This record gives sequence, C-alpha cells and structure tokens, in this order.
Amino acid sequence: MRAFLDRWLPSPITAGRREQVRAAAGALLGLFITALLSHLLLAPVGTAIFMVAPIGASAVLLFALPASPLAQPWSAIGGNVVSGLVGVACVQLLGDTLSLPLLGALATGLAIAAMFALRCLHPPGGAVALTTVIGGPAVHAAGFDFVMLTVLADTVVLVVVAMLYNKLTGRRYPHAQQSAQPHPHATADAVPTVRLGFKPEDLDAVLKQYNQVLDISRDDLESLFMQTEQRAYQRRFGIISCADIMSRDVVSAEFGTSLEQAWQQMRTHRVAALPVLNRARRVIGIVTQTDFLEHGGLDDYRGIRNQLQRFLRKSGVTHTEKAEVVGQIMSQHPTTAQLDTPIVDLVPLMADSGFHHIPIVDAEQRFAGIVTQSDLVAALYESRFAEAAA
Repeated sequence: MRAFLDRWLPSPITAGRREQVRAAAGALLGLFITALLSHLLLAPVGTAIFMVAPIGASAVLLFALPASPLAQPWSAIGGNVVSGLVGVACVQLLGDTLSLPLLGALATGLAIAAMFALRCLHPPGGAVALTTVIGGPAVHAAGFDFVMLTVLADTVVLVVVAMLYNKLTGRRYPHAQQSAQPHPHATADAVPTVRLGFKPEDLDAVLKQYNQVLDISRDDLESLFMQTEQRAYQRRFGIISCADIMSRDVVSAEFGTSLEQAWQQMRTHRVAALPVLNRARRVIGIVTQTDFLEHGGLDDYRGIRNQLQRFLRKSGVTHTEKAEVVGQIMSQHPTTAQLDTPIVDLVPLMADSGFHHIPIVDAEQRFAGIVTQSDLVAALYESRFAEAAA
C-alpha cells in the first residue's frame, strides 16, 4: 500500500510554513479586494455578475506560484479573457446544435489551443471557457459582456493586487525572464562559470527534447541547476567557509577619510579596495581604484598624474562640489557574505558579476574580514590539490 501511494501521491511540498501562510493570506486579501472593487465597478453599469469562480484558481497561481510562467500578468489576463471569448463564441454559434457536455468540452479544448497560440496559457482559463457554457441563462444572456466586463475586471484587479502584495512580501512579480548574465568586461566570451559546466544552449536543447510545459521559468531552472552543481562540489570536496580563507587584518576607511589618505593607504598596502566602515564597524560601502578613476575624470589617462593630484588635494573651502572624502565616491551597499558562507557561493559573484572583493560580516553584521579573487583562487586550488594528493 505504501508503494502504491508513493506512485500516485505528489512529492512533499518544499515551501516552508511561512511561505504557505504568505500565499494563503495573499489569496484571501486578493479575492476580497477583487470582489469589493469589481462590485463597485460593475454595479453602476447594471452587471449582476461581478465575480466568477475561476478567479479563485487564478489566485492560487498568482499568490502561491508567483514565479510560474502560467501566473504572469499576460498569462492571467490574456488566458482568462481569450478563453472566455472562445467559450461565448461557441455558445452563440453552436449552442443550438450541440449537447451541453460536448459544447463544454469543445469550448475548453479550443480555449487551450488559443492560449497556446497567444502564449498566455493559464489553467483557470479552461474553467472560464467552461463557465460560459454551463453558467446558465444569466451568463448566456450577458454574452461577450460577461467576458469583457466581469472576467476582465476580476482578473485585472487580482493581478494588480498580486503585484503589490508579492512585492511587499519579497516575491518578484511579475517574474520576468532574466537575461543571460553579461560578461563583466563586455567581451564576447561566456562568463567563466559556464565555460566548463552546462551552457544555456544545453538547457534549451534539453527543454526542446522534453517537449512539455514546465511550471517554472527557464531562468529559475538554470539557477537551480547552478546551485545544485555548487552543492555537489561542496559534498565532493568539502565545505570551505569564508572564515577559513578571508583576510582578517584588513586596511579600511571611514566615511570621512580624506581621498588623499585613502589613496595613500591603498598604495602603501598594495590593495585595490578599502571597505568603508561606520563607528560600529558595519560595512556601509567599498571604495576601489575604479571609483577614484571614475570620479577623478581619469578615464582618458592623459595627464593622469596631475589630474589625480588635483583630485586628491583638498580644496580648502567649506562648500565645494568636488569630492573630498571617501564617502562621496564609495559604492554604497556592497555585496557582503557571512563568516559561514561556503566559498563556492562566491564563485558566481566574482567570476560572472565582476566583484573583486567581498567584505565578510559576522552574525551581528559587523565587519570581520575580506575575501578577494586571489583568496578564492588559492583556496579552490588547494582543495583540488588536496583531493588529487589523497
């Protein structure tokens, strides 16, 4: 019996309790606001039906699966409206010649075909098409107004609420397809992490061969594969954390550190970046050699020595548009990592996104050290060397 149930029951849901509550609360709020606003919008024009049952199914997708391609705004609005139009057309053209069961099946099948053609596949759309057939005299009498007023208003309001709610609760919606990671140096080469691992073209080929609709976006699927590769690497070669390889005696700056002093520190210690800390030793920014070049107008490198000296030298006045201290040129809100972050998590940041220095913070978000590309390369080399030696 256990084996029989395992074959038929779906795998356990991986979403945690907090995510389940977030989705349920969102659907509750979304449907309540949709019913309220749709009634206010449609009552003045004499529309008796202000809410349809398939909107409940749309709410499941928009709030519980906001990353699904089937839940995106065009999928929801286009899918429901197109399916409704197909259903009404079937009723008006064939209602007198076909039995109700056959008419309902035909309307739903044609609605699915239309959603595929218009790239707005949305499962509740099938229910909308069926509703136009079996909804009774009131729905039949409303005709296309049922779709262009009730179904459209319900779906648009629900989508708008979903946009606001998902954003406020930390979910990306609309979940637009992310473009491929650009090379940080703007060259034609692929980013380093895909030169030896699987390539986007590999994923496209497999998806084409699979030849079925997946309820997950392509970029999310690619991200899951990348994270799986990272976990497999950790299992094979062991977990090395940032605390194991970071530099601890790090030269840093404060917001008010003068540019001249910061530049001198970078030259003296031969470093290319300084983390910028506040008095509580929390990271508020990072200043790099690139920041000095960009803000100093040194991109053309002509007369760079004189220009740099003028940029670093204090103006001597209390009010000036010229940058005087590190805080005026630093990159704010830099990407950081925790002491226990596995170093493989830094590989995409440094290899693909072009970060050269990652400040490391402790559990209280206080600065603890820094990991550079050199640290990461050395650590990965040593781990593989130790594996080969064993």
